[in-house]
Amino acid sequence: MGFLRHPNVFLLRWMTSSSGRRSFTASYLVNSLGFSSESASKVSRAVNFETSENADKVINFFKNRGFSSTQISRLVRNYPTVLLLDSEKTILPKLEFLESKGISGPEMDRTLSMFPGILNTSLAQTIKPSFDFFGNLFRSDAMAVAAVKRFPRILRMNIEKHVSPNINILREHGVPDSNIATLMHHWPVAVVLEPDRFREVVKKVEDMGFESSKLSFVGAVLAFRSMSESKWESKVDAYKKWGWSEEDFLKAFRRNPWCMRLSEDKIAAAMDLFINKMGSSPRVIAKCPVLLSLSLEKRLIPRFSVYQVLLSKGLVDREISLIRLFKHPEKKFLETFVAPYKEEAAELLKVYKGKTGVSNGTKAEKV
Repeated sequence: MGFLRHPNVFLLRWMTSSSGRRSFTASYLVNSLGFSSESASKVSRAVNFETSENADKVINFFKNRGFSSTQISRLVRNYPTVLLLDSEKTILPKLEFLESKGISGPEMDRTLSMFPGILNTSLAQTIKPSFDFFGNLFRSDAMAVAAVKRFPRILRMNIEKHVSPNINILREHGVPDSNIATLMHHWPVAVVLEPDRFREVVKKVEDMGFESSKLSFVGAVLAFRSMSESKWESKVDAYKKWGWSEEDFLKAFRRNPWCMRLSEDKIAAAMDLFINKMGSSPRVIAKCPVLLSLSLEKRLIPRFSVYQVLLSKGLVDREISLIRLFKHPEKKFLETFVAPYKEEAAELLKVYKGKTGVSNGTKAEKV
């Protein structure tokens, strides 16, 4: 009987010890980093320790490097394991590497907030090779740094398993290196996919009639890569609800693959403005799908509000080019729709900057 009790005694001791470590860790997080009891309890389930020696070293290390208490608390909350790392041997080399590439201060804090796991990633085997790979691909360390700032996780990508094979697939289909670099610069995660699946995506884009030499080809790859088949069909239906035929959709997608990266709410809001409020036809929008990607709050509504004022005063025609109204840069827009009308300029600027709403009953058919 004594033998049978031994496993239970061991388990009880282990549970007591584990519970004690969690209790100590939670108290430490509350007292040293200002965690709430709830947050401390949650974090202590992910990491726990019996003494504060190493945690103290880590916290003091970050403080000595200019990190605020708030930044340190956020880092620990996002990545509790940091309190167990060796600050000099493990953490310092990663910070020095990032700083050598021009990432410091607020940018360093943002990078660690987005990807704290970089602190426990091999510098020699993963981080440096990944950075060098992107530097060579972009032919510019500055562009590689810009990509890292947007997507720190690229420094942990499996280059040999995912990135290189998929870049080679794009090259096999005739995609220029310059377009591959553009894709990787802005959306490096687009190629992080099993090569067989990535090849299927590229073939699908090719079968839809995209020319591999054009930038729209990699845009279409990104669109397919970023969603499931069910999500894809749901977005196609979102466009068809506003009167697009299958042919309209295909033409629009070929012109501007980004239209499939929009949320269904954005699609509905933009279509509502163009079709219901402006009286345009679905086919007109399909001819210039880039209009759908423009910001409602920052561009579409403010500019159309200016147009409504001009229309109400009889200063412009009811039918107007959507390109002139919405797609031109701000300077060109102001030169065309504000500057020529001296008496109304102050009112127009007020409407434009105030981003007032639009009303129904205005027609705009031209593209």
